[in-house]
Amino acid sequence: MDGVILTPLKQIHNPKGDIFHAMKKSDEGFEGFGEAYFSTIYKNDIKGWKKHTKMTLNLIVPFGNIEFVVYDETSKEFFSVTLSQGNYQRLTVKPNLWMAFRGLEEDSMLLNLASIEHDPSEAINIDLSEIKYAW
Repeated sequence: MDGVILTPLKQIHNPKGDIFHAMKKSDEGFEGFGEAYFSTIYKNDIKGWKKHTKMTLNLIVPFGNIEFVVYDETSKEFFSVTLSQGNYQRLTVKPNLWMAFRGLEEDSMLLNLASIEHDPSEAINIDLSEIKYAW
């Protein structure tokens, strides 16, 4: 889907604790740094639909298992991917695409490396029922 990039990420396993790479400024999808935040989601809960008009999202799941769905209202196309330690990748979502996500384990966490600082006036939220998707 245009505006979506899926980037495999490196994990370095160490007997004392693992390292999970997230993003370098030289990576495709890096559009600048505004803020980084973590968000948790519980099993079978769904957050969304949200569309950012300026922010590029860079989403990583350091633990748990989260299904992400991106919707392009122009092409009527869906893109979905499940990220976890077993499928450790970064999902980059450019502005003007709808996104929602669902927790697939009891406790899951994502990291968003956002291109701009949070600004509630640049995001649009709608009810899950407004975009039909078979969760």
